[in-house]
Amino acid sequence: MNPELEAFVPLIPHTDLTDPVADRGNYAARAAAAPEPDTTGLEIEDRTVAAGADVPVRIYRPHQARGAIVWLHGGSWVMGDLDTEHPWAARLAALSGAVVISVGYRLAPEHPFPAAFDDAYAVLVWAAGHAAELGVDPERIAVGGHSAGAAIAASLTLRARDENGPAICFQLLNQPGLDDRREKWSTGPLIETIGGGHEHAAAAWRHCLGSATATPYAAPARADDLAGLPPAFIASAEFCPYRDVDITYAMRLLRAGVPVELHQWPGTFHGSLAILSAEVSQRQFTELGAVLRRALAE
Repeated sequence: MNPELEAFVPLIPHTDLTDPVADRGNYAARAAAAPEPDTTGLEIEDRTVAAGADVPVRIYRPHQARGAIVWLHGGSWVMGDLDTEHPWAARLAALSGAVVISVGYRLAPEHPFPAAFDDAYAVLVWAAGHAAELGVDPERIAVGGHSAGAAIAASLTLRARDENGPAICFQLLNQPGLDDRREKWSTGPLIETIGGGHEHAAAAWRHCLGSATATPYAAPARADDLAGLPPAFIASAEFCPYRDVDITYAMRLLRAGVPVELHQWPGTFHGSLAILSAEVSQRQFTELGAVLRRALAE
């Protein structure tokens, strides 16, 4: 493991998501301890997107932005909100020069699938329809996210393709949780223990799905056909339950004719990007911004 990250492993709580309310509080406390981002040069606005359930969004506008990304936070479908994602959304906007539309989607288990998926899709449709108001090119709208949020982002590309929905120019997927099937997950002592490992992931999927059957819109790795999807950047972590799933999904996209950039980060674990004091985390986040900047400039 990366030595800078290894020092933090004993501090990572082992969570099994048996108490989502308490877990949300702990998650928020950890996010609040993150260094405050530099928001100089950003206009930040909270809005509500009217949908079946009104969806809160926080919009980060850099000066002279040409494109936008609908951005979905992580948190195992159970945790996270606009405030916990603020440090990362602001940094992404500053690094990429893109308008970042951070989505406060509904959380499981109170709101299982397809609640978060529907909220995110409503925001995507809204962003495409309000591109002029946002000051961006409607052909330069991407989707992306971390972990559970990255899985939702991937599912949006499937739905937009299937329903002739908004044109998505790019998908930025960081450590996406794309598959609910435990037999597909990566194994290894570190993978199965850091932060709860397989048990945490399994609990997250139980909360996410509730009584629903897993479909490709819930777990994109279940999709049989990946043709016609937008170009993708996928970042995976070495010690992550979804590592093998992410790499396999990238290869399947390639075989389906979708341009893909895959970066497997050695020595990292799921969520270690939040440890900004580590040089590898700084490189990871810088890369996310540079990749998005390049994708929206093309």
